[in-house]
Amino acid sequence: MVKKIVLPGFILFLLIITGYSPRAGEKEEINMTENIHWLGHDTFKIIGEKVIFTDPFKLRKRDTADIVLITHEHYDHCSPEDVKKIQGTGTVIVAPSDCAAKLSGNVKIVKPGDKITVGGIDIEAVPSYNTNKQFHTKDKNWVGYIFTVNGQRIYLAGDTDYIPEMRTFRADVALLPVSGTYVMTAEEAVNAALDIKPKVAIPMHYNSIVGTEKDAKRFAEGLKGKIEVKILKEE
Repeated sequence: MVKKIVLPGFILFLLIITGYSPRAGEKEEINMTENIHWLGHDTFKIIGEKVIFTDPFKLRKRDTADIVLITHEHYDHCSPEDVKKIQGTGTVIVAPSDCAAKLSGNVKIVKPGDKITVGGIDIEAVPSYNTNKQFHTKDKNWVGYIFTVNGQRIYLAGDTDYIPEMRTFRADVALLPVSGTYVMTAEEAVNAALDIKPKVAIPMHYNSIVGTEKDAKRFAEGLKGKIEVKILKEE
């Protein structure tokens, strides 16, 4: 009689240990990227506690953002006409100082190293610059962002090369440029991902102006067996 009572309990215990935990882990991975939508180039719509847009450019439709993150003042990242398509009365724009003159509304100016909280979303501005080209020089104080959505740290690299500071960045999801020319190549982005150690890496900055899906695929191949890569379909 004792065995009949104890054994089922033991089996149930094993099922909880071996069955429940992996399912919970799988759910966490799915939730990590299911609300990240790639709209082309470096533009993402990220839905969590707030609706966040990054570097809006060539938007196909109007929407309303709670927060807009702009990395630097080049036209394909700081596009006032695209910002207006998603700007509501409560929209907060976070951007470097040289973007402010182009924009209107509630603009919060940041530089590398700044940490702010907007609508409950923690946002850190981090360095973003070229090391072997002059399109995005370090003295411009342009930025990438690490921000927390649904408990996950998301890193938006901006237009950057593979830089030493990446060894100190920690994120669950990394949005990394892969096209070369103005930013790091797919191979350099692989090294960046290996430094940052995200659970998921998502390539960007291709199929518009420079780069093709081949760059994204080379990036994924370089991280095969090391870091999960999701190549998002452009929406």
